[in-house]
Amino acid sequence: MVYDIVINNGRIVDGTGNPPYLSDLAIKEGKITKIKKVISDKATIVIDAKGLIIAPGFIDIHSHSDSNIPISNKLESMITQGITTAAVGQCGISLAPISDETFDLFKKEVDMWSPPGVEIDLSWRSFEDYLKELEKGKCSMNIVPFVGFGAIRLAGGPGYEDRPPTSEELIKMQSYVEEALQSGAFGMSTGLIYSPQVYAKTDEVIELAKIVAKYNRIYFSHIRDEGAKVVKAVEEFIRIVEASGCKSGQIAHHKASGITNWGLSKKTLQIIHEANQRGLDITCDQYPYNRSMTSLITILPPWVHVGGIESILERLDDAKNREKIKNEMEEGLTDQENFAKHQGFENIFIASVKTDKWLDIEGKSIAEITKIRNLKDDYETLFSIISDEKGAVWITIESMGEEDIKRIMTSEYSMVSTDGSGVSPEGPLSHGKPHPRFYGTFPRVLGKFVREEKWLSLEEAIWKMTGFPAKKLDLEERGLIKENYWADIVIFDPETVKDEATYEEPHRFSTGIDYVIVNGKITVEKGKLQEVLEGKILRI
Repeated sequence: MVYDIVINNGRIVDGTGNPPYLSDLAIKEGKITKIKKVISDKATIVIDAKGLIIAPGFIDIHSHSDSNIPISNKLESMITQGITTAAVGQCGISLAPISDETFDLFKKEVDMWSPPGVEIDLSWRSFEDYLKELEKGKCSMNIVPFVGFGAIRLAGGPGYEDRPPTSEELIKMQSYVEEALQSGAFGMSTGLIYSPQVYAKTDEVIELAKIVAKYNRIYFSHIRDEGAKVVKAVEEFIRIVEASGCKSGQIAHHKASGITNWGLSKKTLQIIHEANQRGLDITCDQYPYNRSMTSLITILPPWVHVGGIESILERLDDAKNREKIKNEMEEGLTDQENFAKHQGFENIFIASVKTDKWLDIEGKSIAEITKIRNLKDDYETLFSIISDEKGAVWITIESMGEEDIKRIMTSEYSMVSTDGSGVSPEGPLSHGKPHPRFYGTFPRVLGKFVREEKWLSLEEAIWKMTGFPAKKLDLEERGLIKENYWADIVIFDPETVKDEATYEEPHRFSTGIDYVIVNGKITVEKGKLQEVLEGKILRI
């Protein structure tokens, strides 16, 4: 037999958590065909992996790359760090379903977060048509789709109104969930700090999650609070999974945010452990950094968001509303996670803007900007940036402590995720200063926390990046180095693999990732991205 690819002389870490072993590996027609100590058969391509690790391609179980696939399907910052599969539609944010009745509101949201000068053609309406559109466009990596609760609430429910759905709206929302699951969505996600999802009470989410349970799928969630009320938020999450009967649940980018809340991961992980002990399947994921990333408007109280972005901007034009917002945030009167009070404006950094007026302040904290621009106080800075940028501002927030990061990373219930999007150092996706996790998440775990800090063994880390998320997602024939499995493979140097992206210079590719193979095709060769789009849209 002549193989497509033979990889010689490497150490295989197979994704099961077992120790590395020396072996050759052969690939034919997209599959791993043979794993043997020595393979001497002929091959079209031979890769010498001496001194390198052969591992399953990394699975990013929490990704927002779907937002950028319509702009560039290369997803350069993701594929070059070894990611071959990404679960998208996270935090309740998906590009389908779309209703004609609320199309304008949906489009304003999408336009607000798209790069400057870019407009996405939202030609689909159903989740099925959306997936068909993705399949036509191809992609550099495999995509695992989830349907987002935010899109569902806007398409069929109360939308940006702060009220429960009517019985008719609930039925309509449930039908949207069902259509997405019938089309192959792996489950439903929520982002309960984001408008319009923030207005949903627990029972509303449970009623939709019951449809997820009917199809034996998974409930993912950016929980309602990751700071002072993180324990209550984890308890709410588990209640949703348990009451709905969902197959399992995944807590997104788990953390204890804010210095006064450091240490709460002890309690949250104990709650997760107890839930698993009584028969539930509750897990979480994490990115290995001490800053989070979100939109600047998210820090405003929920009532400001009622009606959508246009209503937010109108309210900020009113001096009385500005004073009310300032008072609520300073005094801690808002029920939601209060980033301004608990993290402080000195720890909230502007990541990207769209206009030239504020371009020079990207990367700086709001407290710094107040001094640079000689503004009255940090709230004037906050309101001015939001108003001038029409709400289209991303921020990073320094909020996590090392002990919580370590505790979560080494937990038996945690996996690795980027919580990022595929971007590029060039073109429309090069704007701003995105979180370095967009480029460096997986190499950072391998370089800093395996090689340097020794928080994890190499095989433990690879399990959290491959076999564990594949098991969680029920991915068929993926996530392991195993004969007859799909050849999603990453080859890296364990001595040099490293994240190079920083908050100041985020658009920098990681080093030490030599090869990335997707469905049997070399997509990254000797560290360089190839013009190869072999990813598949996976449906369950």
